[in-house]
Amino acid sequence: MKGMEEKKEAFARMLTIMDELREQCPWDKKQTFETLRHLTIEETYELADAILEKNIQGIKKELGDVLLHIVFYARIASETGDFDIADVIHAECDKLISRHPHIYGDVKVENEEQVKENWEKIKLKEKDSVTQEGFRSVLAGVPVSLPAVVKSMRIQEKARAVGFDWEKPEQVWMKVEEELGEFKVEVDKGTEKEKIESELGDVLFSLVNYARFLGINPEDALEKTNRKFIRRFQFLERESQKDNKKLSEMSLAEMDIYWERAKTES
Repeated sequence: MKGMEEKKEAFARMLTIMDELREQCPWDKKQTFETLRHLTIEETYELADAILEKNIQGIKKELGDVLLHIVFYARIASETGDFDIADVIHAECDKLISRHPHIYGDVKVENEEQVKENWEKIKLKEKDSVTQEGFRSVLAGVPVSLPAVVKSMRIQEKARAVGFDWEKPEQVWMKVEEELGEFKVEVDKGTEKEKIESELGDVLFSLVNYARFLGINPEDALEKTNRKFIRRFQFLERESQKDNKKLSEMSLAEMDIYWERAKTES
């Protein structure tokens, strides 16, 4: 574990390099909040990939890239006098202290759930919780651009923090079955696509809810299944190619033989 001074020196080194790049590098000079935005999103997903892969060295690398972007945004803002990196850090520290009254105040908590409930109640008092319509909402802090599965999870977590939630997993599963039934009815009726889409959305939302009750992150679960499918399908492609077969000319039964082999490999 490195000491505090060494950590300070490392951070100061990054700030110095950022200043030099912003002043001397033609590419870095031209960047704005808007031009960096999509790159930041890409870096965040690369970090997420490294975490799922349990790639410790990859996590270290991607954390550095994300940190660089934070420093970059702060440097740009400092040029217009809006804020600098110190303002960013102090604001976050103040928020952490405010939202942890059980550490920095006299509030008592017994478990993680109470910490999360207090967190949401405190957020509701902050100005960021005010909607465009002018009233305070516990859901106002959910980013509009979050991926849908992650957004569902966050919406449900925030609603739970103020007491709006099911009591038992069995109740949630009953809701899943109810939504599946309604979805199937609309499919069998051959109703308009928008209605079927709406019912499918309800099914997915209820499944996310059930996953939350089981302590499973549905986004991680789905991504792991995506990766598993890719591994198995690429095995099918590789092995059939070795046997001089083309997927487009194979029957589903023939492909299934390779698929079953793939399942034993992963």
